[in-house]
Amino acid sequence: MQKKIAFWAVIAVAIWAACQSAHAETAPTTKTSSFHVEVTGHGAPMILVPGLNSAGEVWDTTVDHYKDHYECHVLTLAGFAGQPPIGTPFLAAVRDDLAAYIREKRLDHPVIVGHSLGGFLALWLAAEHPELVGKIVIVDSLPALGAIMNPEISPDDLASNARQMRDGMLKSSEAQRLQYQRASIEGMISASADVERVVAWGKISDPKTTANAMFELFSTDLRQEVSKIQAPTLVLGTWIAYEKYATQAEIMQTFVSQYKNLKDAQIELAPKSRHFIMYDQPDWMFLEMDHFLASAKKA
Repeated sequence: MQKKIAFWAVIAVAIWAACQSAHAETAPTTKTSSFHVEVTGHGAPMILVPGLNSAGEVWDTTVDHYKDHYECHVLTLAGFAGQPPIGTPFLAAVRDDLAAYIREKRLDHPVIVGHSLGGFLALWLAAEHPELVGKIVIVDSLPALGAIMNPEISPDDLASNARQMRDGMLKSSEAQRLQYQRASIEGMISASADVERVVAWGKISDPKTTANAMFELFSTDLRQEVSKIQAPTLVLGTWIAYEKYATQAEIMQTFVSQYKNLKDAQIELAPKSRHFIMYDQPDWMFLEMDHFLASAKKA
């Protein structure tokens, strides 16, 4: 039990912070109430959703890789990386606005790529609107992060635990928040230059948005909802950051268990990457994505 608690705690830390920089050549931007969009490239549509506190620039190398074959719609969520915040509920608003965006832009079954919190949003969107999305790529995320420690946890306990997490974050001082954020990010990325890049974006994220997003993320359980997803799904997970707390096999079993109701899911664990696979092991990520996008049938 102690090992599982530690593993859950590290996973919670590994989703707590994040954001990036580096620039891609882009088309004119679009704003919605809950996210900002930049469009780059041409071809079939691909929507890329970053994680907690992250700027859309986290996907710059991914956009560079795909922009000659995909029209890349890169999001930065409200309240993160300097974007103006909105109220709550936050994640449900992003989900609904994203569905509206797909309809408004007449995007034909876009590929949805999501990292961390963005991966959770991709799953939620695909479960609520299976007719809108094409293939899905989930980068190190799970349908029920709050249930890692106890898969049988009740909805009330899930909400209670998430509320305690949120309240603790809101009570933290600015110095405590930044110290915790840096420590979190250092466990999520291998290269120091990438850590500094991410820390800089985290400093300009709205603390209330971060805390509320964490509450919604850890209190929402999509393990049953993912059965509604019709799209082929590639799940790219990580394990080396958690090897002090769980074996690779145990972490793989967590992914398999949480995704068991998603009938068309392929799960792969990165051999050398921490949480930000697009930074730590981009070549491996692109190889897995290229094969999946070329071979998976259209939803």
